[in-house]
Amino acid sequence: MKRFFRKFSQAYGDMKLQSKFTLALMLAVTLPMLMLGLFFYGRLYDMTVSYTIRREQDFSSKTAPLIEDTVQKVLDTYTELSEFPFYQTLFHMPVNDPFSSLTQSAQAEEFKKQVDEIIDGELITDIQIYIDIPQNSSSLFSSSSTGEIFKPMLNAKGTYWHGIFQSSSVPSGLFCPSFYLGTQERQAHGDLAYIRAGSMYYHGTSYPSYTAIYYSPAPLRDILSDNLALEGSVSYIMNERNALVASSDESLSGIYWLDYQTIQDSFMSSNNFIERTILDEKIYAGFYNISQPGWYMVTVLPSAPLLQQSHKIMMQYILLYIGFLILALCLASVLARSITNRISSVISQMQQVRKGPPVPMDSPRFHDEVGNLIDTYNYMTRKMGDLMEEQRQAAEDLRIAEFNSLQAQINPHFLYNTMDMINWLAQQGRTSEVSNAVQNLSRFYKLTLSRRQSISTIAKEEEHVSIYIRLQNMRYHDNIAFVSDIPDELMEYQIPKLTLQPVIENAILHGILEKDSKTGTIVLTGWMEDEDIVLLISDDGVGISPEKLATILSGTGKSSSGGTNIAVYNTHRRLQILYGSKYGLSYSSKPGCGTEVTIRLPAHKEKET
Repeated sequence: MKRFFRKFSQAYGDMKLQSKFTLALMLAVTLPMLMLGLFFYGRLYDMTVSYTIRREQDFSSKTAPLIEDTVQKVLDTYTELSEFPFYQTLFHMPVNDPFSSLTQSAQAEEFKKQVDEIIDGELITDIQIYIDIPQNSSSLFSSSSTGEIFKPMLNAKGTYWHGIFQSSSVPSGLFCPSFYLGTQERQAHGDLAYIRAGSMYYHGTSYPSYTAIYYSPAPLRDILSDNLALEGSVSYIMNERNALVASSDESLSGIYWLDYQTIQDSFMSSNNFIERTILDEKIYAGFYNISQPGWYMVTVLPSAPLLQQSHKIMMQYILLYIGFLILALCLASVLARSITNRISSVISQMQQVRKGPPVPMDSPRFHDEVGNLIDTYNYMTRKMGDLMEEQRQAAEDLRIAEFNSLQAQINPHFLYNTMDMINWLAQQGRTSEVSNAVQNLSRFYKLTLSRRQSISTIAKEEEHVSIYIRLQNMRYHDNIAFVSDIPDELMEYQIPKLTLQPVIENAILHGILEKDSKTGTIVLTGWMEDEDIVLLISDDGVGISPEKLATILSGTGKSSSGGTNIAVYNTHRRLQILYGSKYGLSYSSKPGCGTEVTIRLPAHKEKET
């Protein structure tokens, strides 16, 4: 077998390019498409089911809030109604006046207008208030202002919802599906209702009342219909008493009805679809809880439409495959006559030099004319790569040299200022403080020079500046308060040494100590922003004028005391040399109020040694 394959491979390698192109292109197009079709044929139904369920879950997650919004509009209608002055007078205050005087009042006329306005005809179809009051108070039911809204309790008795309110567990509000309502109610007022129980105190006696907000199921049906991702599926809403509230197709919901207990048990599976068999047909059902009324939205996907959809996809794939096969034949006919294709690929590879460094091609197996050309190109690419690597190394050496030069400029600058302070303490004869200062300075430089590396951690840099401020407070009588509030999770990230100290030194010497009181506070904090570390140093010093602020990071600006700000400039330049132009320092200041310095650097944790 190996011998046969070797002979076939050699024969193919020795073929003319025209024959190679024809054979290779036909195999490259035909075999993968054929293998792909065979591979997915047995899995197509499961893939269709999974894809349709995911789509339906996406639709349902957007539909459930729409249903809740519709329910909320009904509840808001009751809330609005209950806040009308006439409603408040009847149900929230004792009524002692005769109903005839109440119903003829301007407040009653206004109430009728307000009720007419909130009945929109699209969602809210009618409002009725049922009251069980004595018959001698019939003016409430017959008045032109209130007769269309208020009805005697006799009109409600005998309905299913009235029986529920008479049960032992009396709800304060009830969402009623269609069959809860009486026939006259459905014909005259609406197919669905939200009914709220209440009472009215009339001449010292409490009379029960029910406020019914009737609404149309059409908005719910439209929402449920828009929820469906598959033709032949159904979506419906059921309440806690196993009653249908609304459905995208009532006949299908009757066929694929699931009882409330089954839904509750299945809902515990985090809204996933479950598989069931109904009338010898496999279905996939998903559930979403409509929390406000305690409803469930059920979506049922029958297997028959899913199977039809998978067959339709398979037919589309076959047609697509035939189209690709015809296209492959046309391409093979054209390309097989060309012997310059591989040469064109070499030219295309060489043209990439305009966009970046040259990349070598795979070494050719067969050494025809194009193979020799590829070998020559690869040799040239390797030579160019070696030259570019030498150039990159030279640039890296130059960058490191500039970094070390900038580092060397900073260390003597700080040492000069610190030794000047210690000298001043010694002249004052404060030997114990001199000893303490020398110990702090020793720890300070131990942190600076440890491991002969220019990179430290934020934790050590924070300790570094804390020691520096203690040294300065020994000189300036503890006039400088320092607050460090860097999150613990940032402490092990890398930072170049002597990044914080020059900024804090500037804040002390040219900010706080230039105030009349010579006192102030420095706050150091930090946070993670995308993949960068941001440190913020703020002080309440004298601030920086706009003209000086524009030059402070240029290396040419001077402080108000005559300094050149070289340490801050070098710190900024070090960060840009190490990490790039987007990193470094940025200043913002308001004269008389203080200064904020933002230090941005990439988030790299200290490498373990």
